[in-house]
Parts: sequence; C-alpha cells; structure tokens
Amino acid sequence: MNCKNCHIELASESNFCNNCGGKVIRNRLTFRNLFEHISETFFNYDNKLLRTFIDLFKKPEAVIDSYVQGVRKRYVNPLSFLGITLTLSGLSIFIIKKYYLEYLDFSKLFTSEIFNNPTSQKMLADMANGGSAFEYNSLIISAMIPILAIVSAVVFYDKRYNLTEHIILYMYSMSALLSTSVIVGILVLLVIPEHYLVYSMLFYVIIFAYHCYALKRIFKLSALQLFLKVLLFFAVFIALYIILVIIMTIFLIATGGIKDYIPKK
Repeated sequence: MNCKNCHIELASESNFCNNCGGKVIRNRLTFRNLFEHISETFFNYDNKLLRTFIDLFKKPEAVIDSYVQGVRKRYVNPLSFLGITLTLSGLSIFIIKKYYLEYLDFSKLFTSEIFNNPTSQKMLADMANGGSAFEYNSLIISAMIPILAIVSAVVFYDKRYNLTEHIILYMYSMSALLSTSVIVGILVLLVIPEHYLVYSMLFYVIIFAYHCYALKRIFKLSALQLFLKVLLFFAVFIALYIILVIIMTIFLIATGGIKDYIPKK
C-alpha cells in the first residue's frame, strides 16, 4: 500500500503516513464520512483552526510569538487563517447585501453638521447601497494589515520584532477579530437587525481593546508602558493617515476620479 499524498510505501496496518503525516483513507467518500471530516476539521477542539482561534483570545502570545520564533505545526499559518477570514467576510457581505441592506443606513448614526454636505451624504448613501466599501471589503482589510504593521514597527522599534513579524502579528489578530465580527454580526442581524449599525461601531472599541491586550502580553508591557505606546501609536497612525489621504487625493485628481465627489451645480 502506498500513501496517496506522497506515494511512499506504507505498512498495510498504517493509519498515518510516516513520511508526510497524511491520514490513510481506506473508505470511499460518502455523505457520512464527508460530514465527519468537516466536523473534525472545524469543530474538534484538537484541530488547528479551532485551537488557533481560541488561543488567539486566551493567550495570543502563544500563537503569534511562537510562530515568529519558528513553531509551525501547532497552529494554522497566518496566511491560511486570513484566507478563511476573508472567505467568511465575503459570505457575510453577500448575505447582508441580499437580505439586510435596509439596515445599513449610516445617515442615522452620522447626524452631525460635519456630515451635512453633498460629499458626505454621497459617501453615506454609497455605503447604505452596498457600494465600494462593500465591494472592496477584502482589499481594504488586506491593506490595513501592512499599514498597522508599519505603525507598530515604528512604535515598538525597541522590541525584537521586525516589519515582517509585525505583519504576521496583525494577520493573526485581524483575522481573529474579523472572524468574530462576522459570526456575531450574523447573529445580531438574525435577532436584532435594527441594532446592527450600533454593533458595527462598537466593534471598533473591541478591536482597540483586543490589540491593547494582545500587545501587552506579546511585548510584556506594564500598564504605563502600554499607555505610552498607545499614545505614540495614535500619533504615528494619524501622521501616516494624513500622508495616505494626500497621496489618494493627488491620485484622484490625476485620474479624474475626484469629480465623483464634487457637488454638481
């Protein structure tokens, strides 16, 4: 008998390949064993995916720092974890756009005079109609990871992580948070859909609180050190944000895209 994955010869009684670790499958595919495989993959506590998700909240340093230090087998790798998250996010967006779009009226939240202008109203209407913010959601999420990593690398320059390792950190953290956001968000839509926008805004507070918690554990910060790092993080982020806005404005002017946001006379 040969392994179906790496084709090395195996003993007839083997249940796993001693070369690649693949499980020996003897039975033909049926709905029953397909369901058992899916259940084992996603719902068994001992599987990598569930263990990765749980430990990112219980002890994020065990997942993130161990991966940076070279541990590769215990947890799902960050790229695969991000891919799963983006898939869930895409499914969530499809469900919201198809069945719950009426609950995305952001104008109810942004009633300040600051947003009482044609440009802001156009942007809010675009969000309510499932426009670019939804269409490019995966791209926005992916783009935020290197931005946060750059800011984090500047703020934690005195720590041992390099830029690539900061990217790994935020791939894990953002994936865990966005997966949670999708799951809880669907439950909110099913039970109290009229409060979905409030939930969406509150989740940004959870994102902030989680990263404070994770960074404190990963870099072993005291409460005072964490407070100072958070202030520095916001300062660097705002500076980078202003630079990106200027670059984006120049790009829109150069390509003519700025016309879409200029009020028509």
